[in-house]
Amino acid sequence: MAGRLRQILSPSPFLLSLLLVTILAAIYIIGPRFLQQVELKALDFRFLVRGPIKPGPEVVIAAIDEKSVDEIGRWPWPRAKIAKMIDRLSEDGAKAVAFDIGFFEPDINTNLELIDRLEGQIRLLDLKNRELQQFLARERLRADNDFILAQSIKGSGSPIVLGYFFHMLRDATLAHIPDDEIQTRQASVANGRYAFVRRSSAGVEQRTPFAIQAFMPEANIPALHNVSQASGYFNMFPDTDGTVRWVPIAIKCRDDFFLPLSVQGLRQFLGGVPASITLNELGVDRVAVGNYNLPTDETGRLLVNYRGPEKTFPHYPITDILAGRLPQGTFKNKLVLVGATAVGIYDLRVTPFDSVFPGIEIHANVVDNVLRNDFLVRPGWSVILDLVSIIVLGLFLGLILPKLSALMGPLLAVGLGLAWTLANYYLFLKGIWVDVIYPLLTVILVYSGVTVFKYMTEEREKRKIKGAFSYYVNPSVVSEMLKNPDMLKLGGDKRVMTVLFSDIRGFTTISETMDDPEALVHLLNKYLTAMTNVVFKYDGLLDKYIGDAIMAVWGAPLAQPDHALRACRTCLEMMAVLAELRRQWRQQDPKIPFIDIGIGLNTGPMVVGNMGSETRFDYTVMGDAVNLGSRLEGANKQYGTNIIIGEVTFEQIKNEFYCRELDSVAVKGKQQPVRIFELLGEPGAVRPEEMKLARAFTRGLVAYKSRRWDEALQIFSAIRHHFPDDKPTLLYLDRVTDLMKNPPPPDWNGVYVMKEK
Repeated sequence: MAGRLRQILSPSPFLLSLLLVTILAAIYIIGPRFLQQVELKALDFRFLVRGPIKPGPEVVIAAIDEKSVDEIGRWPWPRAKIAKMIDRLSEDGAKAVAFDIGFFEPDINTNLELIDRLEGQIRLLDLKNRELQQFLARERLRADNDFILAQSIKGSGSPIVLGYFFHMLRDATLAHIPDDEIQTRQASVANGRYAFVRRSSAGVEQRTPFAIQAFMPEANIPALHNVSQASGYFNMFPDTDGTVRWVPIAIKCRDDFFLPLSVQGLRQFLGGVPASITLNELGVDRVAVGNYNLPTDETGRLLVNYRGPEKTFPHYPITDILAGRLPQGTFKNKLVLVGATAVGIYDLRVTPFDSVFPGIEIHANVVDNVLRNDFLVRPGWSVILDLVSIIVLGLFLGLILPKLSALMGPLLAVGLGLAWTLANYYLFLKGIWVDVIYPLLTVILVYSGVTVFKYMTEEREKRKIKGAFSYYVNPSVVSEMLKNPDMLKLGGDKRVMTVLFSDIRGFTTISETMDDPEALVHLLNKYLTAMTNVVFKYDGLLDKYIGDAIMAVWGAPLAQPDHALRACRTCLEMMAVLAELRRQWRQQDPKIPFIDIGIGLNTGPMVVGNMGSETRFDYTVMGDAVNLGSRLEGANKQYGTNIIIGEVTFEQIKNEFYCRELDSVAVKGKQQPVRIFELLGEPGAVRPEEMKLARAFTRGLVAYKSRRWDEALQIFSAIRHHFPDDKPTLLYLDRVTDLMKNPPPPDWNGVYVMKEK
């Protein structure tokens, strides 16, 4: 029993786990930004898994949308339009209207400017016509859109909340503003202050260290803010990744605390109930609006429990409101938030549901959170829970994992991780946000650490075997052999894979022109090393070197569902690396011959495995698909291309790469024709000229296969004019010319029979 206990409490893995737990706890306390952002993204993912929640009926949005801009005209509109909208909403019974837009400058009005000029001219001419002066005075009132809007706000039966924003810092652009002007601006938003500012104890000083501090408000013009019932700021501050998850429920400017637009709109909707803020030694302790308590952090921020993506709340175009197209009572007893949603003019935000989200709807989410009493909070005890979970999970795994088998160990780790994730998601559904990343990271690191320890101590012999065999075969093959010794038998497995063949063009001639054999070998080794590194970069299996040629495979020994994509990226990078090698060689020795390569790529069923004799064998592939790949490499000489891929490869990568169809061919020894393509590159990496050539070439190829010789000749001739060096075009010009003289038989299907390997 004592011996078994000593085994369970094996000190090395346990001490390793204890060390990892200590490091993780320290990292959690320090809070590196990267892991914080990962946790934020995990929170967003929880929103997406939960999905949308239907909001209450109280909040609707009057939208300056594309339809309204199309019908009314470019924003900003004459403020008489806004006044008319207020009148319509008030007549329809809206309980409150809040504007997520500001009126910071007087309305630009050409009629008003004309009246000013007329009055100036009358004074200049010293005309004393009373009737004319009265007429101009009446016209001035009719033309003054700011006056009209002010009258609508003042006479509205629905309380109007005007929006504004705070300048947070006194930067160079604001340095010229005198202190008395700042005081005037702050006084103009006095109806946006918290009515009650309480302190939890007499020891709480006037300065609140963690509250969000602002420099100065940018208020609406006096004609409007003097008649508005309330005002609220619409500042929002995204997290470090640009996503808005919190909204500031209180901002301090000088000695006053101010309310956001959402809370002011809610106050007016509830009949003008008072709003209060309570402070403690750390900052904001509590915010209350009437009978509703808003759970904020010490800086006064509220975590938004988003209801869903854009337009989760009802949107009504302002043009429909003005035109009376909506049913009577649409806005009865509603809080109407007015803001822009048209592309190019609205307050674009990023939220967990959308990367393009109108800021007006964030205000709607806040109001609905309060009315439903459905908040998402990050409680203070979550820090304790996070630390406890790191310690308990880490030490538990450190004790148990050393005694478990290779199968049960990962099952336990995955089970613990899954259980924590599900518990975390359950708490999220209950409105509590606790960390999911650090506990999962604890499970991953402790499991990995113990597993590595076991590997280093218990699998030393396997590593010796692997090191010995790696001199003879690819290390990835050895790893697969160690997992499955049956692979050592002769024979193989049939699966769909992608094979690559590459060859240096005219290498015999190049070798003859280089007198120094050592220089030739050095050149070839540098080339093969660079190409092999590219193959390994994309997890390819280097099958063999055949002189200056390379054969590589994807999809073996390990299954790779994206083997065709990996192979195509390898081809393109091989060409890029070759271009860099040419540049280096030209700098080293201008006499080094120009080196070019051809690459053939084909996908299809192949036999893979150890092939050879009982005493010596090789892990390789074989089959018709392999042979076709070799033929495609050779076909580059005929078509003047660098990379040709087969039809099956094209079907697997056509949505990821641009290709040009070259031909339908029947390779030597095969009757079944295949379409072949030139691989051009990934989107964004292909030059516009190449795309233009490919599209024109495709039209010519269609005409060619349809036996429309004149049209094909015209298209290929035009291509040659613009791209005289394109060899496939020259090839088809010769073919079309020959077929026009010697028409093919009726059963001709456009297939070219390759006579060379």
